Amino acid sequence: MRVGLTYDLKPEYLAMGFSEEEAAEFDSPETIAAIEEVVVRRGHKPVRIGHAQALVARLAAGERWDLVFNIAEGLYGFGREALVPALLEAYRIPYTFSDPLVLSLSLHKGMTKRVLRDLGVYTADFAVVEQEADVAAIQLPFPLFAKPVAEGTGKGISAASKVHDRQELLQVCRLLLASHRQPVLVETYLPGRELTVGILGTGARARAIGVLEVTLHRPAEAAGYSYLNKKLWEDRVSYALVDDELAEEARRLSLAAWRGLGCRDAGRIDLRADAVGRLAVIELNPLAGIHPTISDLVILAERAGMPYAELISAILEEALQRAAAAATAGPSPSPPLPSPSPPSLPAVVAQ
Repeated sequence: MRVGLTYDLKPEYLAMGFSEEEAAEFDSPETIAAIEEVVVRRGHKPVRIGHAQALVARLAAGERWDLVFNIAEGLYGFGREALVPALLEAYRIPYTFSDPLVLSLSLHKGMTKRVLRDLGVYTADFAVVEQEADVAAIQLPFPLFAKPVAEGTGKGISAASKVHDRQELLQVCRLLLASHRQPVLVETYLPGRELTVGILGTGARARAIGVLEVTLHRPAEAAGYSYLNKKLWEDRVSYALVDDELAEEARRLSLAAWRGLGCRDAGRIDLRADAVGRLAVIELNPLAGIHPTISDLVILAERAGMPYAELISAILEEALQRAAAAATAGPSPSPPLPSPSPPSLPAVVAQ
């Protein structure tokens, strides 16, 4: 079986002039090689494809794969993570992880929180700031926490994210609106324990494989799990697998959110306790990082007794089961799309 690999390779974007923070969510060569190794060990043939524009060119040239292992993050817009899955669906090619709807929804933290509220899953009160004038209408009690509405890897989060009055809130929102060119999520500050839950599976098969507590130490930025704290985690952050009452509540909330939004295969749910110890879902990560040594989901899985190769194999198996079920139960496949000449790519390739 030919397994295509779609991804955004961090060194390529750095070479094109993107900053370390702009490229923070992209993948290292080590990640691609590690996934390839597991694919080979399972008896399949890995085929490197790369980013969305490379996928477009190869699809247009008539190339196809039996399955695509997709970890492409994209670069622009709320649909950036959904771009590769949408292209693959157009050509009826099965792929790993969640579909375009879930990936677009979960990337926008404000929209995700609205759906969570409708599902009855507790999440902190919030507002979305589209422009500076929106700050005046916010009626939430201070302290508050402000961050970009559609970023990962702690991008846009710093010690300044925790704000104590309206003037601080205005300053932080002004800065984030300018620097990240997207709305700002403002929510009630959660001062309690921070947990992340690893999820494996889809629908009724989904299960929590472990709960990891994230603890910040000096000289970490104290307000939250920021970009710098994640980047310098060896000196600032400790991780511990926990299995107490709060961890059990984290599992329950995470599975409710995972199944309610329709997430697939594997990912993470981040939670934090409020001032009275009640857990709130912070965000969903249905396209979580899977670097073989430093990604939170991988650290969590290994501490729960699931080695890297087993985790990747389980993700592949979930996608293969879904593809087999669709092939037997779905409608007859559509005729293949025509394969025109591949489009010429721009000199600088970025999504």
